[in-house]
Amino acid sequence: MSGNDSSIRNISDTAVWVSMYRARESERPGALFHDPYARRLAGDRGEQITREMKNQDKNAWAYVIRTLLFDAFIRERLADGVDMVVNLAAGLDTRPYRMDLPASLHWVEVDLPDILSYKEAILDYERPKCRLDRVALDLADGEGRRALFRRLASESKKALILSEGLLIYLDAGEASTLASDLSNHPSFRWWVIDIASPGLLKMMQKQVGATLDRANAPLKFAPAEGPWFFEKYGWKVTDVRGSLKGAAKVMKLPLLLRFFALFPENQRAGNQIWAGTCLLENGTAVSSGT
Repeated sequence: MSGNDSSIRNISDTAVWVSMYRARESERPGALFHDPYARRLAGDRGEQITREMKNQDKNAWAYVIRTLLFDAFIRERLADGVDMVVNLAAGLDTRPYRMDLPASLHWVEVDLPDILSYKEAILDYERPKCRLDRVALDLADGEGRRALFRRLASESKKALILSEGLLIYLDAGEASTLASDLSNHPSFRWWVIDIASPGLLKMMQKQVGATLDRANAPLKFAPAEGPWFFEKYGWKVTDVRGSLKGAAKVMKLPLLLRFFALFPENQRAGNQIWAGTCLLENGTAVSSGT
């Protein structure tokens, strides 16, 4: 998590990079959300990476609206009685500290040991709004992942799963296995994901693909079916919120983006450029009436 090399070196560096965008938004007059911890977490490394990736500043709005949409889904599901939030590949997310959460909520962060240790050290003297546990686990460890899911499912009645920024780094097989592992547990009631179209994936690969490939963090997953890819693995698509249309409602976008936001969305976009944040509901829970 430290060092003078300004390029992205590994998957954890992408969390530092995104944290800088959250910091910049939080410090902007009229900010759409406030993450008072983001700049500390991004640190000098985040500054170095954003200088190196300065040509990506034009896409900062996409990370801002993704944060905002995830926040909205979380609030809505809390109103429906969620008793646990499981944040997969939590990175440097600070929602247990910055959001207004019930003290009774159990929030679980899952990520690689190094990034969780770094985060704990930075936030050591801060107090979360709810019960917070961190689990150091490589989600590629199938046996460890399934054991964790069994334990958490036994401790919750109505859980919300988050996977912000995770799926695009998986291949289709890994995404489908993760979806099946989660849907096996009816108490995992909802899952919030962000997803890109194949067209957007191609554009992202052209812009930053070489950098991420060198960091062993290639961009892979963008199913032509959109979020409906997950239906055959036990998940019902309940709500889809497009990033561009969402951003156009609350942000000052460049003229060309505002123009494109006027067009109807194609959520099974194929080669069209589209991204969104989506709410999935566990079909096992729906069929059993839980």
